[in-house]
Amino acid sequence: MTSDQRVVVIGGGLAGLRLAQRLGPAAAVTVLGEETHVPYNRVLLAEVLAGRYAPEVTALPAPGPALRRGVRAVRVDRAEQAVHCDDGTVARYDTLVLATGSNAVLPPLRGLFEPEGRDLPDGVHAFRTMDDCLALSAAVRPGVRVVVIGGGLLGVSAARALAARGAQVVLAQQGERLMERQLDADASALLHAHLTSLGVEIHTECRVRGLLTTGSPAAPLPGLRPGPRASNDGGADSSARPAFEDRVRAEPGKRRGGTETPRKVTGVELADGYRLDADVVVLACGVRPRTGLARAAGLEVRTGIVVDDHLRTTDPRIHAIGDCAEHAGQVYGLAGAALEQADALAALLTGVTGVTGEPAQYTGTRALTRLTLTTDGDRSLDLAAFGETTPLPGDDVVRLADATRRTYRKVVLRGDRLVGGVLLGELSTVGALARTWEGEEAPHDLFHLLTDDGGH
Repeated sequence: MTSDQRVVVIGGGLAGLRLAQRLGPAAAVTVLGEETHVPYNRVLLAEVLAGRYAPEVTALPAPGPALRRGVRAVRVDRAEQAVHCDDGTVARYDTLVLATGSNAVLPPLRGLFEPEGRDLPDGVHAFRTMDDCLALSAAVRPGVRVVVIGGGLLGVSAARALAARGAQVVLAQQGERLMERQLDADASALLHAHLTSLGVEIHTECRVRGLLTTGSPAAPLPGLRPGPRASNDGGADSSARPAFEDRVRAEPGKRRGGTETPRKVTGVELADGYRLDADVVVLACGVRPRTGLARAAGLEVRTGIVVDDHLRTTDPRIHAIGDCAEHAGQVYGLAGAALEQADALAALLTGVTGVTGEPAQYTGTRALTRLTLTTDGDRSLDLAAFGETTPLPGDDVVRLADATRRTYRKVVLRGDRLVGGVLLGELSTVGALARTWEGEEAPHDLFHLLTDDGGH
């Protein structure tokens, strides 16, 4: 690659900006960023919502003139090797990188949209972008009744942040437990107890059927009480029907156009017939890779944009990284994986070779999930999870729990290999455990890895 090679990156988030930074002067880089905000670290949005950080604290390192903010790519012309933008400009490329990220899933809830409408009711918010965060923050004040739909990582973060702002928070989780993708039953129970101590009311195995709004056929009744019995259609999970997503083109959390009398959310209706009053509803039902540009350009798309070990799509001039990319059947959706992919692609584009002298390859990311539930006083809780936290038949499991200190540590061993673990409360040992797991090394002293005192 030479300095006159034109690299166009679609996406001004963590992955796209990391790639531009790593390429530096090795190429003529242009980054097309759809958002008008200064680039920010999405991981810190919950702290902004909680009021602990100002939005400026989340800013990423200044990208310089490479970034064009507020410019949306609308079409990729592979024959002309050009990206057409919504402001009428055309960015021509020798190498194109799709770092388009992901969108919040908008579940097919009754009442979410009017027929042929694209506007969310007032009071209904996704929680994905800085605009979402600022709009939600403006709507919350002490005593406001909030229902958070979704008990995964995003929903737990949002519920904790809103409780810290003094809102009356109810969290509705369709699954059996909170953060079921990352935590086992014991760890999830500790998390459940921690959120409850913060004043969050939690309902698991609770499916939301629809929203109640001003103008709904049946007005919500005060409190939690039975309403008409619900059918088994629909639901608030991350497997929203593709046709529904195809119909919805409005950016979550924003209104485009509108009626003279905007609808206002007044509550949610559960599948078992109960209703919950709500002034604000937060949709935390997962994310879905943004693949529209790639699909329209004729690239292979499954869940994400399919890439090989060189992070190439089915067009060798086009690469994909970050939340939108699918490598070896895996879409990570995590900041760590996005950064690793950006670094790997920069090495590939600049000709950096591996230890064997062959071009570097991306072989996947061993993802570690961390979450800090910070509160005032001594009620904070840290958690971390990595690898396979649910053992298979024949696996060995070691657990250490201390109810007084509110700590829980569990590791899963397969033969002499550490394959996964969960830690809550005290994370001083997570670094050593993660290094052992990532290096696929046999743990020499497991109790030393699990404790601060060598197991004594």
